[in-house]
Amino acid sequence: MIIGIDIGGTTTDIVGLKDGDIINPLTVKADDPITSAAGALGKFLETLNISLNEIKIISATGVGSSKVKDNLFGIPVKVVDEFHAIGTAGSFLSGLNKAVVVSMGTGTALVTVDGPDIVHWGGSGVGGGTLIGLAGKMLNIKSLDTLVDKAMRGNLENVDLTVGDIAGGALDNLPASITASNFGKMSDQAMDEDIALAIINLVAQTIGVMGIAAARASNIQDIILTGKLAGIAPLKSVLERVADLYNTKFIIPDNAGFATAIGAAIFIDRS
Repeated sequence: MIIGIDIGGTTTDIVGLKDGDIINPLTVKADDPITSAAGALGKFLETLNISLNEIKIISATGVGSSKVKDNLFGIPVKVVDEFHAIGTAGSFLSGLNKAVVVSMGTGTALVTVDGPDIVHWGGSGVGGGTLIGLAGKMLNIKSLDTLVDKAMRGNLENVDLTVGDIAGGALDNLPASITASNFGKMSDQAMDEDIALAIINLVAQTIGVMGIAAARASNIQDIILTGKLAGIAPLKSVLERVADLYNTKFIIPDNAGFATAIGAAIFIDRS
């Protein structure tokens, strides 16, 4: 079995890969990369009730992967470039050979895949970290789950300025409901729920438009979304509206939240 580990700043994702099947994806939290990787491996083995002897190799990626030595508990470790892990995962999980893969993590990375060619197209500091940072400062919320729960009851009309607010209706091919300015109509009556939804709307719209721009600039039709943010219901709803506006579609494959760890394992398996 090959283990794929994506070591982030505060969380680590781990998956197993055996005969092309994804096994037991899970996430652990820790303050440093070594502790996080070791804890993830220990939890993985305990959950499956298997021994270290059944692990052939560990494929590590993510910002903390450089801190891991050439072995972990005696198992050899190979480090995979994160962008190659992202691209490999997007292609594998979607079954597509040509696509833009958008990895929504603390920030956002955009990778193009065209057969064997995987290229880092660009990225943005807007991502999950933006959600938590703005929520903490504006709403004193530090939990993503709490932010999402509030957002489900929010109303953007109390926060965001729309095309309809400015033009009095639709403008050419832009519906009246389209955002003209995020937070551009902050009302004194805006509730925490409204602000929570506006924060998610800002991040989702930014990521969605970037993904579409990358696809058009690269002459690529398919856009694949990966990362934990892909599973957030209000964020997905915003992305669907962005896709409709630009007459395109975002693909969110199964196990999108563990894509980078999966990509690391697949990359080594194919090497």
